[in-house]
Amino acid sequence: MIPAFLAAWFKPAPDSSAAEIMRRQKSPWTDGVHLLWTVWVFITPLFGSGYTWRWLAITAVTYPVFVALYAKTLLAPRRTSYRYALGMVALCLVLMPVYPAGISYFVFGCVMLRTFRNRFLFGYLVQVALLNAVFLAVATWSGYPWQAMIWVPAMTLIIGIIVNVERANLEKDVALKLSHDEVRRLAATAERERIGRDLHDLLGHTLSLITLKLELSRKLFDRDPEASRREVEEAERVARHALMEVRSAVTGIRATDLAAELASARLMLESSMVHLEYETPPGLPAEIERGLALVVREAVTNIARHARASQAQIAFACEGGAVQLRIVDNGDGGIVADGNGLSGMRERVAALGGTLSIDSPKGQGTRLLVRVPVKPPRSLPAVEGAPPAEAEAPAETPRLRAV
Repeated sequence: MIPAFLAAWFKPAPDSSAAEIMRRQKSPWTDGVHLLWTVWVFITPLFGSGYTWRWLAITAVTYPVFVALYAKTLLAPRRTSYRYALGMVALCLVLMPVYPAGISYFVFGCVMLRTFRNRFLFGYLVQVALLNAVFLAVATWSGYPWQAMIWVPAMTLIIGIIVNVERANLEKDVALKLSHDEVRRLAATAERERIGRDLHDLLGHTLSLITLKLELSRKLFDRDPEASRREVEEAERVARHALMEVRSAVTGIRATDLAAELASARLMLESSMVHLEYETPPGLPAEIERGLALVVREAVTNIARHARASQAQIAFACEGGAVQLRIVDNGDGGIVADGNGLSGMRERVAALGGTLSIDSPKGQGTRLLVRVPVKPPRSLPAVEGAPPAEAEAPAETPRLRAV
């Protein structure tokens, strides 16, 4: 059992580096791999006085202290994590006259200053330069060789710059993902508000009219049954018309804009380090556009999660009365059976009367081809002189307005 005080001491702070790693669904021990560089603590004696009992005793005492300080730089709040990094530096400076292997502690301390929050690269470099000046003074006083005066400052600066640039890029990726999620959330909120307003405008007046006509029918029921029946019929017509408008509105709500889905796909893949190229989709009927948008969403999700690709492409082509959607990636390939995602895509394409084929040689990426027939618009017969498909609709509308 770990003592309670020790468990509390090593509990990640909410704004610590370890907590940030855990929020990205990764193990908090991820940064522990960097401790492999401390192998220099154990091989430095090979280049100097060799392994001695004094070296063994100092290592047995100081190495656990160093590991604890390293852990605290990752677990402590950002505003105080620098203290533990400076603790590593101080540990090295104190031991330098008798323990050259402790130089590794100095390098780690300089690099781990990056965990301090709101630290710009320039400010970090200034601090590392100051620490190196102190190191050079102590090293000169302790009689270290000139080679150490060169490689230690150079190593701390180079490794520090590399680590800080990588961290800055990671923070930008995280910020991009959060921005993407926030845009989706705000868009969903705005869409819900729009739907609420549309349904209120659509049904508010209609339901009031139906209520008024039914009340009038009830009052006329005994005095004028024929007029009462007409009011009930008018209320029925109004209700049917409202039902038709609701169905039309729901169809529009369910429709997914293909262009917006492609833009969302680029954001998703770019955050997964996959470069996406896509073409502007052609004008398509809403039903086909909705189906292809869902296919694109599922295919892009599979690329981001499973393909391990670096590039992807989405292209459209219209030929022979059909639209073709081609989705290509340069990932692992090797798809030999339909999973849930691919089965769902086949069902959506089949519902549109189309076909889906997939070519996925192992190690050569995946090529997905969807072909969907595009039916001519229903209004085309009217151009040729044939009666319109919904000629009765205009006849009902004036009656409703007259009511």
